[in-house]
Amino acid sequence: MRLLTTSEAAEYLRLKERKLYELISEGQVPCTKVTGKWLFPKDELDLWLASSLIRPEGMPATEPMPIVGGSHDPLLEWSLRESGCALATLPEGSEAGLQRFARGELVATAIHLHDLESQKVDANIIAMRSRARFHDAALLAFARREQGILVPLGNSKNLTCMRDIIQTRARVAQRPAGAGAQLLLESLLHREDAGLDQLNIVLPASPTGSDLAQAIRAGRADCGIATRSAATAAGLDFIPIVWEHFDIVVRQRDYFRKPIQSFLAFLRRSDFAHRAAEMGGYDVSEAGNVRYAP
Repeated sequence: MRLLTTSEAAEYLRLKERKLYELISEGQVPCTKVTGKWLFPKDELDLWLASSLIRPEGMPATEPMPIVGGSHDPLLEWSLRESGCALATLPEGSEAGLQRFARGELVATAIHLHDLESQKVDANIIAMRSRARFHDAALLAFARREQGILVPLGNSKNLTCMRDIIQTRARVAQRPAGAGAQLLLESLLHREDAGLDQLNIVLPASPTGSDLAQAIRAGRADCGIATRSAATAAGLDFIPIVWEHFDIVVRQRDYFRKPIQSFLAFLRRSDFAHRAAEMGGYDVSEAGNVRYAP
């Protein structure tokens, strides 16, 4: 998440700082106060601007592209292909997908968010409730996934937790900023009163969990956060941490259209459940259920 200072936000919005302070006092602009300073999440400013967009009468809203963006998942990718729903994928990470979805660029987006303080908080639902322009969107269950620490077969460094990784200076493969697995990594570090600067990070960041697993298998990294299915596919050992919700966000108008309905119908088939069992680390018992709708 990129945070702007007051002067940066004023320049970005093309406002005088005095006017920006007026908007803050009136509660009209998204912002937060940290150690006495106002900060402005750039993505929230973009949503704030988009929410107040005036369209000429009769001008239709742009139709989203037939793409499911957001987080990468091999079972999701397989399901979209095998269901024949004609939806493509654009895996860029949970936060990036939400931003594209809010701008109307995607028909749906996949997310698995994590709260900084607690694993018990349902961060996906919190995001739906708190973000602008999500009043007409629904959160659909795809699967619960097992996330953990991937290590080479045999785990020669005897890593068991985040504290071990910090103390041994193990080489850590990471995901891009805003990816769900990266949010989980940051959350785990926060609970150890640590930060990314205390890790021996391997660059560049791995675009997907499969790429992260390959970095470990190739010997470029000693560990990283990803799913059990990514570990199984790459022949790596896996240290379980948490079961997470992996969900699909879709506009209610698009929920009833053929592409999404074809995809949801496929989730009820036995071959989908069998595939999930083969890959490992998935619970698809609630796949297709509406988990949240305004």
